[in-house]
Amino acid sequence: MIETGQLVLVISPKGKRYMHALDPAKEIHTHDGRILMSEIAEAGFGGIVRSHLGHPYRILKPTVYELIKGVKRQTQIMYPKEIGYVLLKLGIQPGCRVIETGTGSAGLTLALATYVGDTGKVYTYERREEFYKLAQKNLARVGLSHRVEQHLADIETDGFQQTGADALFLDVREPQDCLRHIPAAVTPGATCGFLLPTVNQVSDLLRGLEAGPFTEIEALEILVRRYKCVPDRLRPEDRMVAHTGFLVFARCMENPEPFTRPAKIAVSETDPDLGPETGEGDPRQDAEHDPEATE
Repeated sequence: MIETGQLVLVISPKGKRYMHALDPAKEIHTHDGRILMSEIAEAGFGGIVRSHLGHPYRILKPTVYELIKGVKRQTQIMYPKEIGYVLLKLGIQPGCRVIETGTGSAGLTLALATYVGDTGKVYTYERREEFYKLAQKNLARVGLSHRVEQHLADIETDGFQQTGADALFLDVREPQDCLRHIPAAVTPGATCGFLLPTVNQVSDLLRGLEAGPFTEIEALEILVRRYKCVPDRLRPEDRMVAHTGFLVFARCMENPEPFTRPAKIAVSETDPDLGPETGEGDPRQDAEHDPEATE
């Protein structure tokens, strides 16, 4: 049986989704009739329950993806397609201490709190009180409040209260104005991430990163195209989740030294086993041009 307080995802035959914390004394009202939560508890995850009008509903345990998509929002949340990449790039894992700025409706906060575990901590900053309170409710709804320390503050003027964080993510309008506070807040070499909607904002941030103690700078966007899952007529959907924001990442160093690629050693054109000085024929050439390659 499903325990009281657990979140359940109830899905109609037409795919409409209802997410609720289980309370056996309550019921869910749908277009197909009422569903008793006591019957949901008995059916268990993966089971089927019927409304009082006889319509079957599937009972599932919500994934992190579904929890993020289900948050109550007053702001645009980060999409799961960006969040997944952010988690990997920042190296989020159990025990991590991560700083986030721009809590908003707490979509990313929820994901970070899930993966830092009970031994980690998320420190999230929001300057608008209405968003601060909404995020507080969204985190309490999914049972993750104990992993998050919320701050109602403007980091551009006040900076961060933490030091030695393992990673940091900024989702603010002008992150370049907050860069000066980052070195004191994170460990040397920590990865920092940024989300921006327009290219001119990315350019301003890149100038700030190049002027500061940051290396390994990367800018990208992530596009998702889904397919119609009909075996005999498989093709892309008519609409796709295209541009929803630019991601920028960089490593914050304590005292970064200027980095320049060493000059290539001249190669004799008379040696038949070696290519010309351009690197043609050198098996290492592809690796040099692959930003993800590791030797």
